Amino acid sequence: METQKSLKTVFAGSIGLIALFALIGQFVLSALVSKLDRVDYIIHFFSYFTILSNIMVLLCCFFTVFCSKSRMGLFFTKPETMTAVTLYILIVGLIYNGILRFLSHPQGLLRLVDELLHVVTPLSFFFFWWLFLDKIEIRWSHIFYWLIFPLIYLFYTLWHGSFSGFYPYPFVDVAELGMDRVILNSFGVTLVFVIIGILLIGLGKWQNKRRSYLNKK
Repeated sequence: METQKSLKTVFAGSIGLIALFALIGQFVLSALVSKLDRVDYIIHFFSYFTILSNIMVLLCCFFTVFCSKSRMGLFFTKPETMTAVTLYILIVGLIYNGILRFLSHPQGLLRLVDELLHVVTPLSFFFFWWLFLDKIEIRWSHIFYWLIFPLIYLFYTLWHGSFSGFYPYPFVDVAELGMDRVILNSFGVTLVFVIIGILLIGLGKWQNKRRSYLNKK
């Protein structure tokens, strides 16, 4: 048990350091080439679902290693919360590698932090979820709660874009695609959230049954 706990702490700490390095690296390196003023740059930076999801991963890892018994710690280490964050960061990886990867070609350190944000962190956090999270409390109904954050993000993106003209992802660019196409794209992305969420819940239930079976042998 102590060995498992130590491994969990080391794994979470390692993922947290990767996410922290990638977030700081992305912020600093992008700022060096950005032509936006300071306030607009900060707003744009934190308008990316990728950035917000990686921050959530960082918080989950931080509270797993430190202050897990605090009020915030209890929230960010709950199985429901960590599974929701796993869902969000997996969506980041899937959409980037399936749709967005070929739209830009970062070089040097920017390419490194890009891979950390979109590949290394999603895969690492999924393996952390798979190996160390107790999933017995996860319910099918949780998927509805997990959709709240992405929907709020979508509404914010459309609202902010309506007067700023800035849309962080091409599939929600109303100015380029029109509202009807963006709504259709958003429905498709929401469907992906639902499918991946269902898969995570199903995997968790299968893992719980398998562990129960092996413990009885």
